[in-house]
Amino acid sequence: MTKLVYFAWVRERIGASEEEIDLPESVKTGADLLTWMKTRGENYEAALAMDNAIRIAVDQEHVEHDEPLGSPREIALFPPMTGG
Repeated sequence: MTKLVYFAWVRERIGASEEEIDLPESVKTGADLLTWMKTRGENYEAALAMDNAIRIAVDQEHVEHDEPLGSPREIALFPPMTGG
């Protein structure tokens, strides 16, 4: 099981702050994850429509969309951070 954690408008659009799931074997990279998640329902599709803007952290380490996920305990998805 992998814990998925959602932040900011990703959380709002999905309608949950986190969930535990078994990732399909076809999900090898962050891009694969986002593509698969969009098939899980309209709320996921809406939350991840701008998938290039979504940031991914695997076990609290930022990764690029094309990097392998490995066997993560936790994956966080969040929009770009703004500062001030």
